[in-house]
Amino acid sequence: MLIDSHCHLDYPALAKDRMGIMARAKAAGVARMVNISTTRTDADAVRTTAEAHDEVFCTVGTHPHEASKAQEEFSFEQLAARAKHPKVIGIGETGLDYFYNHAPHEAQQESFRIHIRAALEAGLPLIVHSRQAEEDTARILREEMEAATRVPLPLREGSGEGFAPQEHKPALVEETP
Repeated sequence: MLIDSHCHLDYPALAKDRMGIMARAKAAGVARMVNISTTRTDADAVRTTAEAHDEVFCTVGTHPHEASKAQEEFSFEQLAARAKHPKVIGIGETGLDYFYNHAPHEAQQESFRIHIRAALEAGLPLIVHSRQAEEDTARILREEMEAATRVPLPLREGSGEGFAPQEHKPALVEETP
């Protein structure tokens, strides 16, 4: 079974031919599609498309380009609430984009942290966008995951080629009373 794990069926240029795109995908053997949310504004349309088609699922989140636009940003509570919908199977698209710099790095980092916390709370995968920001992406993921689990993660910063696993070393888990 083929799954398109990252599509934008509600982008204006694609929405005009959504049914054609979906038919061509099905003809090519794509059985499921994950329609990715990039703004608070598009989240309802993305979810509506998923609700209308059994083979389409969706995510909820804010792309890093939109991180400084208050009208497009989600709070933790909003993400957590929307994540409960049965067609929502992930949080994002979120992350860091230092190539285009459409939003200040600090705003992107705070948004990314909120999305990570919401994904952990909801138990859903996190859809990460990282462009020329691998070190900060890995650092923030590590910090947020360690804060949530109190276990160091086996991640190493990338060098522009993504993330490479490092040798896993046993970690001490802090016991709580």
